[in-house]
Amino acid sequence: MAGARLVVVGTGIQLGRHLTERLLSELRTADRVFALVDAPMMSWLLEVRPDLENLGTCYAADRDRRDSYAEMEARIHAALLEGLRVCALFYGHPGVYAQVPHAAIARARAAGIPARMEPGISAEACLYADLGLDPGRHGVQSWEATQFMVRDRAPDPSSLLILWQIAVAGRIDCIGFDPCPRRLALLVDKLGRWYPADTPTFLYEAARLPIEDFRAERIRLEQLPRSAIRQHTTLVIPPIRTPGDDLAMRARLADLGPSPTGT
Repeated sequence: MAGARLVVVGTGIQLGRHLTERLLSELRTADRVFALVDAPMMSWLLEVRPDLENLGTCYAADRDRRDSYAEMEARIHAALLEGLRVCALFYGHPGVYAQVPHAAIARARAAGIPARMEPGISAEACLYADLGLDPGRHGVQSWEATQFMVRDRAPDPSSLLILWQIAVAGRIDCIGFDPCPRRLALLVDKLGRWYPADTPTFLYEAARLPIEDFRAERIRLEQLPRSAIRQHTTLVIPPIRTPGDDLAMRARLADLGPSPTGT
């Protein structure tokens, strides 16, 4: 395994605009390149590296995605065991809502192989820019939709709520990619504990090509099961109320008096 090393790189969301010089360098100099990206990005990458291996072939409509992820990780690790310099490219930011990059790095390091991650522009970064939302203003809660459904989550309606991968919301068997209105209805039912049915929400999709515009379709929460949902659609629910003040903490801070510089 002498000489083996792994670098995991994010391609960003929008083709051309989000590519970095670091990505191009790693893409060109690696002994073997793997990629899990969308079709436009894949076409461009293949022009630079025709020998690139498409990890998307590990998917199948009737296959548990966890098995697909395990196969991707195994393919990357097998190349490392050959002593190769491996570059693995992933859509968006490789450390955000992506299991394989983290698993591949952990497995490489456990085997004594140097491994690192290079960030990319994520869908979340695009969301804040496109929708004009500042997570620092009200706070933000960001969950994968199925995890939100099956775990004991209690969102705070006074802060921004982002639910990712709603196309596969409720698919606990991890099989299939198409949205299911009945499962989406269950998601709406759970959200109904905190949000009224007529709560204004957004269906967001970042632009993937420079000639595209982002999607920010305003719907009522109750309309979600009947809406057009694609694999990269995200549900965004802005705050619906203002948080109250922690009066006790305010009083304790006031008792401290003015803060001298550096304290």
